Amino acid sequence: MKKIEAIIRPGKLDSVMSALKNLNCPGITVLEVEGHGTQRGISAQWRGETYTIELLPKIKLEIVVRDMDVERIVNAILSTAKTGEIGDGKIFISPVEDVIRIRTGERGEVAI
Repeated sequence: MKKIEAIIRPGKLDSVMSALKNLNCPGITVLEVEGHGTQRGISAQWRGETYTIELLPKIKLEIVVRDMDVERIVNAILSTAKTGEIGDGKIFISPVEDVIRIRTGERGEVAI
């Protein structure tokens, strides 16, 4: 099993969720987060003053899937979240040792 964590633009959430729904994604956690990458935020002006916004609003998706489903989920996120501009986000893939469904006590892939 793998855990897919994707950091995307807030404006791309609806299209990514729609693509994941079409793939029968087993479950997803969505969090509103703030952060920056190598861009280090943005500079803006207000009433003649320049200021820097260091932490930009982003959406973090967390999805645990079977190994065989990783590529199709990642490809769906890539194709719907990409704008080609700085700040599109990142996808992280990590191994998951075990999953336990609290309600039934089921473990492993059946608990996803």
